[in-house]
Amino acid sequence: MMGNDRKFLSISSGAILAIRIKDYKVFNFFSAMKHQKKNLFAKDTLTDYIKSMKIALAQINQTIGDFQRNTEKICSFIERARNLDADLVIFPELAVTGYPPKDFLDIPAFIDDNLRALDKIASYVSGISAVVGFVDRNKRHHGKLVHNAAAFIQDHKIVSVHHKSLLPTYDVFDECRYFEPAHQIVPVKFMDCTLGISICEDIWNDEEFWARPRYEIDPIKNLISQGADVMINVSSSPFAVGKHDTIRLRMLIHDAMKYNVPFVFINQVGGNDDLVFDGNSMIINARGKLIAQASMFQEDLVVADIENPLVQIPPNAYSDIETVHMALTAGLRDYVTKCGFQKVVIGLSGGIDSAVTAALAVGSLSNQNVIGVLMPSQFSSPGSVDDAVRLSRNLGISYKIIPIQDTFETYQKTLETEFQGSSFDITEENLQARIRGNILMALSNKYGYLVLATGNKSELAVGYCTLYGDMSGGLALISDVPKTMVYELARYINREKEIIPQNSITKPPSAELRPNQFDQDSLPPYDVLDGILKAYVEEARGVGEIIRMGFDEKIVREIIRKVNRNEYKRRQAAPGIKVTSKAFGSGRRMPIAHNFLC
Repeated sequence: MMGNDRKFLSISSGAILAIRIKDYKVFNFFSAMKHQKKNLFAKDTLTDYIKSMKIALAQINQTIGDFQRNTEKICSFIERARNLDADLVIFPELAVTGYPPKDFLDIPAFIDDNLRALDKIASYVSGISAVVGFVDRNKRHHGKLVHNAAAFIQDHKIVSVHHKSLLPTYDVFDECRYFEPAHQIVPVKFMDCTLGISICEDIWNDEEFWARPRYEIDPIKNLISQGADVMINVSSSPFAVGKHDTIRLRMLIHDAMKYNVPFVFINQVGGNDDLVFDGNSMIINARGKLIAQASMFQEDLVVADIENPLVQIPPNAYSDIETVHMALTAGLRDYVTKCGFQKVVIGLSGGIDSAVTAALAVGSLSNQNVIGVLMPSQFSSPGSVDDAVRLSRNLGISYKIIPIQDTFETYQKTLETEFQGSSFDITEENLQARIRGNILMALSNKYGYLVLATGNKSELAVGYCTLYGDMSGGLALISDVPKTMVYELARYINREKEIIPQNSITKPPSAELRPNQFDQDSLPPYDVLDGILKAYVEEARGVGEIIRMGFDEKIVREIIRKVNRNEYKRRQAAPGIKVTSKAFGSGRRMPIAHNFLC
């Protein structure tokens, strides 16, 4: 068994035994009497228990299009769940293909391979039943070619197929581009229960929970009306800071109590490109109590008896900054490994952004796989070089010092005639950044390293970054992390001992591209800037509304102009890991050429 296995069993004494295999701890929880429909209690005798059903949550990390390994992993988890005496094992949305497969869904061979993989998985299912997410063909002669689907499998056979009804087309989701919605919604009988099988978005439309539901139909209400008494939702629900505690868990508890049935939620885990999935798969009983939950950002297998236990467990408890730290390290690890890299290289300036990026990389990949490069110029302060060296030694990473002053002076001499009569300005500043970018890319080409860009969300928002310079790289790890949150991450990384030099945290931030340069020469204080950016980018508030929040009108208008004016830069930026409710990239699609100031 893998180290994160957890097992919840009903035992003859009436106790509920929970075993976390990882640390071999055993906990006993005692239930007094059986819970039945309408939140009433039956007789207090153990013999009055209805037949139990043990459900396994198979929280896996798939790679998009790696059908062989995805199939092997699914079959492995089926076997482990069977060995734990589970009756039913449930896998995430599109478990066979990985999520999101995007335009691979337009390639017939991709669909064929996915269906062949599902057949192999079905042939492996015996002594246990399974629900597996896959891509099904639309057998009608109209509409999109495929459905987002879940197969219910028993005794080597696909007994029923359930299609996704609600197709999200907002933020990072674009499922109407590919999928045909379900033409019918039907539950399926299993043991003594009627299972309502739904897929991700289908559960996010309760008219009582949401002030403005997105869709006219409610698949969950439909399934309940057909007698479903156990709701199963297979999901690929991406991480955003605060999403699990403030929305997802509350929504599932609300639905379970509203309909008085258990809700089983299985979510994928791991990173795929800019998205990272937090897992947090869980079971809520009919009383709205959390009775089982899988790990965050780790593959896990949880087996729980949904019928008998009245036990309630505490939800995963982490601070927001802890979850962001976990999301970034998990997203980086999967981006590097799934793209075939082994090592990353980072330009170290002695500032906080590159320091946090390097620390995250070490936490994700180990210090042997992280290389730092110091590229001082005549404008770099001795303290910044010392801070970068100290950081490298604290992290235990190898580092190189490649001065750029001679190269920069060569550029200046080459352009001397062309720039005659012009003063030193942003042109020369950007030349330094582009020299550094070229050096990092040269090391990437020569040794096969992945370059990590170190710019944060605040800089990217207002264009305080250089195309083909500090924006160079294969992944912009902290590009969805506002500057104020970068400082929070630094303090979190230093929670036990100093890893990031204190001077990198306390000194005024500077690009050091001209004498005595500081970020605040061009930008408002970062707490002000990030407040405006959150309101405009993440909350879609207009100028007037942001001003009424207490921000200076001149600053608000200037910042929003900068955000709008620099869309062309963001369109060319390396992908980043989404951790907020609205990241730059696929989830925010704005025109480059326009003349609108809201």
